[in-house]
Amino acid sequence: MAHLAAIGVPLLLFCIATARGKLSAFLWTLSLAACAGALVLSRTRAAWLALFVSAGAALLVAVRGPALIDVPGAKRRLATAIMAAAAAIALALVVPNALDWRSDSPYLESVVGVVNYREGSGRGRVMQYGNTAKMALAHPVLGVGPGNWPVAYPRYAPADDPSLVEGAGMTANPWPSSDWMAALSERGVPALIALAGAMLWLLGGALAVRYDSSQPAPVRLAVVAGGAALGLAMVEGAFDAVLLLPTPTLIVWAVAGALLPARREVRSVTLSGGRRWAALAVVGAAGAWASVATMGRIEAMRLSTMGTVAAHEKAANYDPGSYRVRMRAADAYAARGQCTRARVHAAAARALLPAAQAPRRLLEQCR
Repeated sequence: MAHLAAIGVPLLLFCIATARGKLSAFLWTLSLAACAGALVLSRTRAAWLALFVSAGAALLVAVRGPALIDVPGAKRRLATAIMAAAAAIALALVVPNALDWRSDSPYLESVVGVVNYREGSGRGRVMQYGNTAKMALAHPVLGVGPGNWPVAYPRYAPADDPSLVEGAGMTANPWPSSDWMAALSERGVPALIALAGAMLWLLGGALAVRYDSSQPAPVRLAVVAGGAALGLAMVEGAFDAVLLLPTPTLIVWAVAGALLPARREVRSVTLSGGRRWAALAVVGAAGAWASVATMGRIEAMRLSTMGTVAAHEKAANYDPGSYRVRMRAADAYAARGQCTRARVHAAAARALLPAAQAPRRLLEQCR
């Protein structure tokens, strides 16, 4: 939530500056205030740091060069919006809430510890990055495969690594605390270079358009907003999983496509009517398959909570690649003394997460 709110700040400022009426400007201002308050309450230091860095860079780009705003009253609306955001931050700090923080001064503590890497989550991230780098060195070209970070990580991490669940042989999260480390370890060095190159190419294009006096002011403002949003995602992705998740991925790349114009046409492709229908059919089939697969996985999780062995078998049929579903089925069979079926599911779970201890213990129990 915090990362999405931070990415939304430059986009909301752009919408406020280019709003065509007072009502729309007012609604965008309310949205900005909501994002500001939510960012404070979240205590997400990665989002705070990314917003600070991106805001500083965007401000330097905005104040130099051709004017960005030519809409009457836009500067006044922006000033009002900034005051509304400041008011929302103040309210978030003083209005009582139900957030159960363990500190007497939680927000001050988060501000002081924004770049603290010697203890707490900062220290855990540093350890995780080092162990993930070892994984990448062992698989530099193609990585360990998309989604396989939690499978491979326990082999490279010591037992006291805070990214591991104690005594379980499993990671606490299914992805690393960094988009960049995920790209490096799961997809390899060439993929990381390609991703970084694509982002830098987009930002370079945004800078070129921003200082192009032949471009209209709204276009120059759009590239500043789009570049700031992309820059936010890049910085946030250094400390948390952002573009590994579907919602921020959809928003960030849609923003890049909408607000960062191409400087020149690289290649033009014209599709005939038949090829358009063929492309539509392929995309539709892929979407239908993804929808059916997703519904199957949702149904598998529902069935696995019912407790009956029949439900567990159906759940495993719907989603045979789910470690959680397999272990629930194995535990259910073992509790009933049906070790033959318990071993089948426990062996499948062990194959999915070889370092996990639960399948090993159950297989020993049902030897």
